[in-house]
Amino acid sequence: MVLLHWLTVFCLCGAAGLILLRDEVSGRALRQWLLEGHRHFGLFVLMLFVIRITVRLRVGRLASTANMPAFTRAAAALTHIVMYALLLALPLLGWALSSAQGKPVHLFGATLPALVGADDDLADSLQTWHVDAAWLLLALVILHVSAALWHHFILRDDILRKMLPGRRR
Repeated sequence: MVLLHWLTVFCLCGAAGLILLRDEVSGRALRQWLLEGHRHFGLFVLMLFVIRITVRLRVGRLASTANMPAFTRAAAALTHIVMYALLLALPLLGWALSSAQGKPVHLFGATLPALVGADDDLADSLQTWHVDAAWLLLALVILHVSAALWHHFILRDDILRKMLPGRRR
């Protein structure tokens, strides 16, 4: 699960970085290449979501710290549920957005089926939902990182160490 966590982080950073960079460049071909890269990273997030859910259902979740207050455990669980929902929703919204714009979505050269028909009004709505969901995910990621740092530096427990790559668990 730790490897899948960090692969997801990498893909989210890649998707965000490419789309933000796209807004800063002017060449049409480069802008299209950055958008395609953004779409690929988004589809990787979707694939990793499916793998993560499959692994989680088969293996279960990492052991939590039992001495955390019930409110803290509930807040962490709710945050994770919403983040997982957004990891599913964001790529699907982006894919549907491309479809509504009449633009094909490709993955490794294969054209994926359109999720919706071309519709400018729907595309506008999907664009808003996609961007809003991305900002919500960013806010939750900041909360998530802050909680990990709080566990590490204030509570001095092993929550963060369990999630660091290359560490013994």
